[in-house]
Amino acid sequence: MVEDAGVDVDHLIELLVKNAAAELTTYYYYTILRANLIGLDGETVKEIAETARIEDRNHFEALVPRIYELGGNLPENMVDFHNVSGCPPASLPADPTDTMAMLKVLAEAERCAVRQYTHICNLTAGKDHRTYDLALSILNEEIEHESWFSEFMGEGPSGHFLRRGETSPFVSKFLR
Repeated sequence: MVEDAGVDVDHLIELLVKNAAAELTTYYYYTILRANLIGLDGETVKEIAETARIEDRNHFEALVPRIYELGGNLPENMVDFHNVSGCPPASLPADPTDTMAMLKVLAEAERCAVRQYTHICNLTAGKDHRTYDLALSILNEEIEHESWFSEFMGEGPSGHFLRRGETSPFVSKFLR
């Protein structure tokens, strides 16, 4: 049905796998980044970094079933999976105590994710409603993540608020 609607399913699966790789590797790298968010400046960012980290893991968990529903699969080798990531690794800055440099890494990782999910939304809009809904849900959370980090860098004004309680308010429906 997706193919009949005009979507190149092989290309879509490739994009979804790249995004799944980006989500899982971002979860890994955010774990390292979060561990280095120390001191007065770092501690102020740690809670939002942790929320983004957990939600990126949730994004991975939500993407995997759709990849398999479309007839795709994940690479069997973790190194191969890492290397197909649609976004570059969110590596520690040269000075891991430089919170502003850390925020730039975090914001850039989220901006890449926003671009990736916007692309999938554009490809599937009106054609593959299930993938579109999933990509749009993830996109909404990625936009919030990016805004959290960019606002800490003084980009604003702020219109976003830290979530309290449950994570992944948009994506949670795909995790049930």
